[in-house]
Amino acid sequence: MKIKLHEIPIRDVVDGYVDSAEGGVVGYGGKLNIRPAFQREFIYKDKQRDEVIHTITRNFPLNVMYWVKDDNGGYEMLDGQQRTISICQYVTNVFSVNHMIFDNLTKTEQEQILNYPLMIYICEGTDKEKLDWFKIINIAGEQLTNQELRNAIYAGEWLSEAKRHFSKTGCPAYRIAEKYLSGSAIRQNYLETAIKWIAHRDGIEIEDYMSRHQHDTNCNDIWLYFQSVINWVQATFPVYRKEMKGLDWGIYYNKHSHKAYDPKTLEQRIVELLEDDDVTKNSGIYEYLLDGEEKHLSIRAFTSKMIRAAYERQNGICAKCKKLFSIEEMQADHITPWSKGGRTSADNCQMLCAHCNRTKSNK
Repeated sequence: MKIKLHEIPIRDVVDGYVDSAEGGVVGYGGKLNIRPAFQREFIYKDKQRDEVIHTITRNFPLNVMYWVKDDNGGYEMLDGQQRTISICQYVTNVFSVNHMIFDNLTKTEQEQILNYPLMIYICEGTDKEKLDWFKIINIAGEQLTNQELRNAIYAGEWLSEAKRHFSKTGCPAYRIAEKYLSGSAIRQNYLETAIKWIAHRDGIEIEDYMSRHQHDTNCNDIWLYFQSVINWVQATFPVYRKEMKGLDWGIYYNKHSHKAYDPKTLEQRIVELLEDDDVTKNSGIYEYLLDGEEKHLSIRAFTSKMIRAAYERQNGICAKCKKLFSIEEMQADHITPWSKGGRTSADNCQMLCAHCNRTKSNK
């Protein structure tokens, strides 16, 4: 990977500056995408904008900026968007500083600004190298999320379509699945979740999925898959509860959608589990009902008082192998398993050595 510091005068950066709804924000003779797809449309306040110009007119150093070279020989702005836009707007007379627009300045003052060298790091390399570099320098201001960083690397028609479905206020994904998803569509949480789920289906990582589909002309694969996940959730668990928000429904779908479940039976069991004092993690109920693993429920542990009482009652003898152990070498265990109706109570507590507890079967 090549990372090189360049001194580029303002006159070159503002050359060809355009800010339009159709063409976006470009400069540097049309070769610099100042506001690429991954950047948020954050706007400097007047005071911040004016300070950029004051820094330049006083010949004080402006913080370095970061560009990345794309496959077509152009550049995308990684960091420095608002400073660059402030400079370009001032030079094109969009706003004034101290009641003076750029055209009101003397020729000498104008030349001083246009000749001012901007310190810009330009990165070239593979997608992975660029992504690693982005993560390293993403340390100031309002940081990009992991998905926004990925968007910087895998920009293209597929990403634009995917963002239309998953990344806008009131987007289709929000309309059909907001109550099942955590985070924000605008901060790319919905898109990241959807890609994580479908990448899991394909046995790959998020970056691999985006790389494979970067040059697709549509996002039908992920959008149809996402709708299938939400339809399956709503059909399998038709009664919505707040505990369902933010669960990894796509992962559950990938693992269990081929199985037959009776929604009425599941609903009855959900009610029972919600009323069970031994269940300390209600959001784990849904995954437990799909795969039967009690770890999802975080079953209430025996108290230290219960453990000490059981140890003394057994005289330090393991209830299974009948050998003597210190209390630190033993573990509390349900005599009647929780799954078979056993409670986390003193009379249902026994002490087993670590080996016996590990190999104990519920059968």
